[in-house]
Amino acid sequence: MRAYAGCISVSISRCKEEVKQTLQLRLSQHLALTPQLQQSIRLLQLSSLELNQEIEQALQENPLLERDEQSETTTFVGANDALTHTHKEESAPAVQEERATEFEWGQDGMDWPSSGSSRNSRDPNDESDVDVGELQAAATSLRDHLIGQLSLSQLSGRERLRVAFLVEALSDDGYLTQELEELVEALPDDFAGEPDELLEDLQIALNHLQSLDPPGIGARNPRECLLLQLANLPASPENTLAAAIVRDHLEQLAGRDYVRIKKALGCTDEALRDAQTLIRSLNPRPGAQYSPLDTRYVIPDVTVRKLHGNWVVKLNQEAMPRLRINRLYANLLRQQRSNGGSNLSGQLQEAKWLIKNVQQRFDTIARVSQAIVDRQRAFFDHGEVAMRPLTLREIAETVELHESTISRVTTQKYLASPRGIYELKYFFGSHVATDTGGAASSTAIRALIKQLVGAENGHKPLSDARIAEILGEQGIVVARRTVAKYRESLSIPPVNLRKTL
Repeated sequence: MRAYAGCISVSISRCKEEVKQTLQLRLSQHLALTPQLQQSIRLLQLSSLELNQEIEQALQENPLLERDEQSETTTFVGANDALTHTHKEESAPAVQEERATEFEWGQDGMDWPSSGSSRNSRDPNDESDVDVGELQAAATSLRDHLIGQLSLSQLSGRERLRVAFLVEALSDDGYLTQELEELVEALPDDFAGEPDELLEDLQIALNHLQSLDPPGIGARNPRECLLLQLANLPASPENTLAAAIVRDHLEQLAGRDYVRIKKALGCTDEALRDAQTLIRSLNPRPGAQYSPLDTRYVIPDVTVRKLHGNWVVKLNQEAMPRLRINRLYANLLRQQRSNGGSNLSGQLQEAKWLIKNVQQRFDTIARVSQAIVDRQRAFFDHGEVAMRPLTLREIAETVELHESTISRVTTQKYLASPRGIYELKYFFGSHVATDTGGAASSTAIRALIKQLVGAENGHKPLSDARIAEILGEQGIVVARRTVAKYRESLSIPPVNLRKTL
């Protein structure tokens, strides 16, 4: 063992003697991101709102940068000289997303009307954003509306306090989501009394609350909400049948199980149809109309118009910041370069970089948008059914940019056209093979599915398998599971929930 250890020590000492210190020169290539390039990449991936926030911060920190208040002239100062562009055409207006009323499939299976937003059907020249009635309703909160009615009632002060306590416990939809027993425990010390007595008082207060406007307020579940609204309507045969359906067969109605409902209630198809129409006219969220409006505004980065038979992209001047160098500070810097001008020189360079990068950002957006419009010309002529498959690589090869740059350009950038406002990413999509060896866009297939469902017979709605067969007859090879996936993405209920009387 000792001899073996000695051999090891001798070998290590010999290796140490052979080690020599040498200098070697190696050449290698690597990408160095300059501050100007980093800023250009960062500005390219910002949305219009984020870009304005970035520019506001730069205006506050850099005295050599200022906004150009001229209405028709936009001045861009490059790294070496100033470039002035005069725009004679009218600026495209900022376009708001449409607030439309459409049917959506709720958790209870019923298609109740609800307020939503649709970007694709908005006319960019239409300035009628929100109904005046909606603005007036949103100006008054649900609490103020109920307390105002409570102040005009003949209730005693003690009863008003209990009703007001329940008002504070309502959800935004107007439901009382907590049990009365839980609310008894949460009562403040001012409400003195035994638990049973307080529970009875709250039950009486709840009855008063449910008698206020809007009908259905203070309900503890959707069934009670609908029954309260039906009780507020004049008596009629369809009202009586509707109340029986809501009370005992609401789940069957949501599941379109009309046979079981007719058998249980002994009604005809016509009577059941009238009762169903009455139930659908009710509001399952009576307090939602008093919630603040969540209106989302979108300022498009580019606009598309058809000129002389061609679709042409133009930058939206309202979305482009107008920046320039402050001439007063620039002149002072020129005169006093030798005395404390080093800091201002750096700020001058930063201002020039920002202005140039902002201009480059919009030039890139315009180039990419025009390439997209050229590829999707059929969509602007005929709609979604004419959408063709498109990938980031195709546009990257066309404009000679990297795919990652195209991804940044098309994220949170919007295009306004006569068909509506779309995010640039909307025009990219996967493809499905056709019998002729071509490809169909997934967006076009969704549009075809929507058309087929819209034109189907309500008594015999189309199943996913049948829709796949119809698409196959048109040369589009698509599996039933793919049809189901596209249908769900369109918020179209399955076949059993689309059946009508």
